[in-house]
Amino acid sequence: MRHPSPPVSKRRPQTGRAGPHPPSRTGRRERRRTETRERLFRAALALFAERGYLATTVEDITEAADVGKGTFFNYFPTKEHVLATYGAERIAAVERSLEEAREGKRPVLDVLGDLAADLAGQSGESPDLLRAIYAAHASCTPVRRELQARLKRAWELMTEIIALAQERGEVRRDLPAADLGRLIQTIFVGVTLAWSLNPSSSSRKTASAVWELVWPNLHPAATERNDKRTGKGRA
Repeated sequence: MRHPSPPVSKRRPQTGRAGPHPPSRTGRRERRRTETRERLFRAALALFAERGYLATTVEDITEAADVGKGTFFNYFPTKEHVLATYGAERIAAVERSLEEAREGKRPVLDVLGDLAADLAGQSGESPDLLRAIYAAHASCTPVRRELQARLKRAWELMTEIIALAQERGEVRRDLPAADLGRLIQTIFVGVTLAWSLNPSSSSRKTASAVWELVWPNLHPAATERNDKRTGKGRA
């Protein structure tokens, strides 16, 4: 016995709009916030380079960014936080290098060489800006404290990178990773400062040239050369 077919619905199917949904108001709002923050950040750095950190006011920054004065404090509690953001970009570069070193796809010394050039490239946007930042560090206690915290974090990350390289036999082990990390950091802070005072070539090129001198002394073979020079390897 055949069963009757189910009744066919006469309701027309809904045909929703094809393709992706239009951008939400939240998405547009966040994009505008990001754009405003970046505009304030870039305006502040440009003014620091032109006038110096201490001589630049929040009102100067908001006028240059073409926003209301109160808008600044929606993104940066103080002027010091602008420099903290600048420093955070450099810390992020070291963090990325640590992640790459952990992956183990390339020798750690190659990763460090790229990091040195990358940091120099980031900092080489303007020697005037670098001089203004160094002057602020020297003359403003809150800024100096921010720098000290940033240098400490960068040293910790660098120490982790060196320790990984030592575990893999890529870097000499006769010196602690923390000491080597501090040494590398000190060298490249000095390179950046020296370049800002006399930018005769690109900062990236300068950093790469210095790294070519540094890395052979990090290689395990450097320990053997040192032993021969000091006579430690003699019977």
